[in-house]
Amino acid sequence: MTWAGGSFGTTGQCVLAPNASIMTLDGTNTWVLRDPDSSRSVVVDPGPPIASHLDAIDAAAGDVATVLLTHHHADHSEAAREYAERHGCGVRALDPAHRLGSEGLGEGDVVSVGGLEVHVVATPGHTADSLSFVVPQDRAVLTGDTVLGRGTTVVAHPDGELGAYLSSLQRLHALCGEQGITTVWPGHGPVIEDALGAIDFYLAHREQRLDQVRAALATLPPSDDPARAVVEVVYADVDPVLWGAAELSVRAQLAYLADER
Repeated sequence: MTWAGGSFGTTGQCVLAPNASIMTLDGTNTWVLRDPDSSRSVVVDPGPPIASHLDAIDAAAGDVATVLLTHHHADHSEAAREYAERHGCGVRALDPAHRLGSEGLGEGDVVSVGGLEVHVVATPGHTADSLSFVVPQDRAVLTGDTVLGRGTTVVAHPDGELGAYLSSLQRLHALCGEQGITTVWPGHGPVIEDALGAIDFYLAHREQRLDQVRAALATLPPSDDPARAVVEVVYADVDPVLWGAAELSVRAQLAYLADER
């Protein structure tokens, strides 16, 4: 599937960063959110400090009221301060180290700009500071790296934590059902039109991986650090280029299973 960003719903425009890689898929999705009757916008995850990308965001955003971050990973946050300073606005994030200005961002906050409302939901797990943003006007949720448009995400141990991640997926599932959220606007990859179906898939995938890790541990010789050996069994069908990222998730799975015992 070719993904190049574009306009979605009445409020969303995705500006795709030119930083495609095996980890970032087609690149980082920078989201520009604006009520159609307003000249002021919210920019989510300005991405990498690539001049052509920041100029493309400008072309879509116009008058930027604030910059929001879904989480601290550099492919989402690295250009945030530079971009906000360009527009004389702040950067709001859960992690104080990534803020510009005095306003943070956390569970239950509502960011209002013009007629637009963005509701903040804490969804830790991929990272400790991961947030999702609900746009009720379009029945959409921006998930950063918590739910991707293609494939599955890494639980980035030790900052990421599998128990928290599973709880976040369950919370997003409940929110989608209760609030009629139908669409996922992810941090990488294409828009997902079936939010509940995508989250169901993610939850089932995680349970399957946990079962595979349990089975691998039962057959491998005892080890103080079995993560790489588990990767070689469970992710044998995955490109070895991705084994480093897979090992982060396996370490999160092993920590989760240790807490189960």
